[in-house]
Amino acid sequence: MSELPPASVEGWYVLHQMFAIDWTALRALDASAQAELAAEAADLMAALAKPEEPGWSAGFRLVGGGADVMLVHFRETLDALSDVELRIKRSRPGTFLRSTYEYTSVTEAGMYSATAKAAAEAEPRSKEYDALLAEMVAAERASPHLRTRLFPEVPEGMRYVSFYPMNKRRTHPDNWYGLPVAERNRLMREHGLSGRRYAGRIFQVITGSVGFDDWEWGVTLFAHDPLDFKRIVTEMRYDEASTRYGEFGEFFVGMRIDPADWKALFSTA
Repeated sequence: MSELPPASVEGWYVLHQMFAIDWTALRALDASAQAELAAEAADLMAALAKPEEPGWSAGFRLVGGGADVMLVHFRETLDALSDVELRIKRSRPGTFLRSTYEYTSVTEAGMYSATAKAAAEAEPRSKEYDALLAEMVAAERASPHLRTRLFPEVPEGMRYVSFYPMNKRRTHPDNWYGLPVAERNRLMREHGLSGRRYAGRIFQVITGSVGFDDWEWGVTLFAHDPLDFKRIVTEMRYDEASTRYGEFGEFFVGMRIDPADWKALFSTA
C-alpha cells in the first residue's frame, strides 16, 4: 500500500512574476514620457497593493537572476489572480516588461503532525481515521498562527525578499514519498525548529504548487537584513530534510519598491 500523504490546508492563491525591463523601448522615450510611464506604474501597483477583494501585491527590484523586477500577488481565488495578470498585460507599463519567469501556487500548511497522530490512533484511510484527521485539521485551521501562514501580511520594515522553488527528492534511496508519515513528520519538525530560531528576523511564506507548476513548493522569505537569507538557508541545508531530500530551483533576491522608486526604475538618465 502507498504511504499516507499529509493533510494540508490552503489559503490565498499566489503568483510570482519576474520581468526584465525592455530597455531599448524605454530609451526611445524622452525624459517626460519616462516620468509619465513611471507614474502609471506606481499608480497601477498602488491599486494592486490594496485591492477591493482580500489579498495584496508588492513589487521588488531584483539583483541578478536575469530579471529586473519581481511582482508578488496574493488573492482569494485563482480567478482573481488571473485578473491581476491580465490587468498588468493590458497596462501601458506592462508593454515595457518582458516575462522571464512565473510561478503559480497557493499558501499551504502541511499537516504532518496531525496526519501522523491520526494514523497512530486509527486505521489509515478508514472512516474513523478520516473523522479524526478532519477534527484535528479543523482545530489547527482555527489557530491564529496558522492563519498567519495562510493569509500572510509581511511585518513592517522587512523590505528585502528572497524567493526560490523546491521539490522533495523522489529517487532511490532517498525517496521522500516512500517514507512513513511518522518519519516525514519527524524530519519536518526538525526542519521547522531550525527556522524558528530566526523568528523576528525572517518572515517565511510557504506555498504549494503540486498540480500548479513544475516545482512542488515555493519559499518566499522577507527580512530586515539580506544576510539573514544566507544564514537561514545555510543552517537549514544541514537538516536531514534538506540534505537527503531537498532539491532547489533558481533563487531571486531583491528589495521592495516604494512608490517613489518607480521613477528611478523607469529612467535611463
